[in-house]
Amino acid sequence: MSVHAFVFPGQGSQSVGMGQALNEAFASSRAVFQEVDEALGDHLSRLMFSGDADELTRTENAQPALFAVSLAAVRALESEGGFKLADKAALLAGHSLGEYSALAAAGTLEIAEGARLLRLRGQAMQRAVPAGEGGMAALLGVDASQARAICDEASQGETLEIANDNGGGQIVVSGMMSAIDRAIAVAREHGIKRAVKLPVSAPFHSSLMAPAAREMEDALATAPLNAPSVPVIANVTAAKVTDPAVIRELLVKQVTGTVRWRESVEAMVAMGVTNMHELGAGKVLCGLARRIAPELATSNAGTPAEIEALLKTL
Repeated sequence: MSVHAFVFPGQGSQSVGMGQALNEAFASSRAVFQEVDEALGDHLSRLMFSGDADELTRTENAQPALFAVSLAAVRALESEGGFKLADKAALLAGHSLGEYSALAAAGTLEIAEGARLLRLRGQAMQRAVPAGEGGMAALLGVDASQARAICDEASQGETLEIANDNGGGQIVVSGMMSAIDRAIAVAREHGIKRAVKLPVSAPFHSSLMAPAAREMEDALATAPLNAPSVPVIANVTAAKVTDPAVIRELLVKQVTGTVRWRESVEAMVAMGVTNMHELGAGKVLCGLARRIAPELATSNAGTPAEIEALLKTL
């Protein structure tokens, strides 16, 4: 018997044109884009469909935009299939901002509220560290203990931490730019397969994001959250969460904490998941899943044709 989990992408999966075909094909998707535009008081959908790539990549735009595409895919799946995602899903999870998409898909967050929180989250993260002072790098062909050793050697008293354990030998580190540069050099000295600086504007998922975490704590304190209709695996614990009070707390911790994606996928498999479906833009999480758990059947759905194909398997 197939057991389905649905997962939602994070920053880096954005591209101009994403969501446009969903908007044109499905009234339910169109309603999502309109709701997000109204919640933010701007034409984010216009930027997504035909805007400037650099503008879309800005954190305050990319976060709610990726959320919108994921929820547009959810609503298309539900409206075309005649079911609620909760009827088909054993578990939901999302990578970084994708956790908000998972929570909205589970009914914990209203779409408008999720979009507003992610706009604030993007702005708060950008404000936390002056541009150019912090950054991130991907280390390929390492495990968590090797990455920690590289951070210890390269930090020299500056902040340098594991931001994402993505699985398949891919670890992202985050911290002060000078420490990032040293980490790349140290990784190469240790014969690490590849170490590359990421095109991001801030050191996400590190303790340098503490000011942003405080802003999110204030915002989440007043945000109405319902119990999810499907358990969601939290980034910072790689475990199921269903209590709204705990969800609130973990979303604050997530701003500075490590995204434990490898462990999250491993947890899904341990709980019996056989099929993982990535809803929204890109195919990053499917690619990671194939390296973490090759036995998982994976699919992605971010276009009308992919939605129709997925409906046949559910």
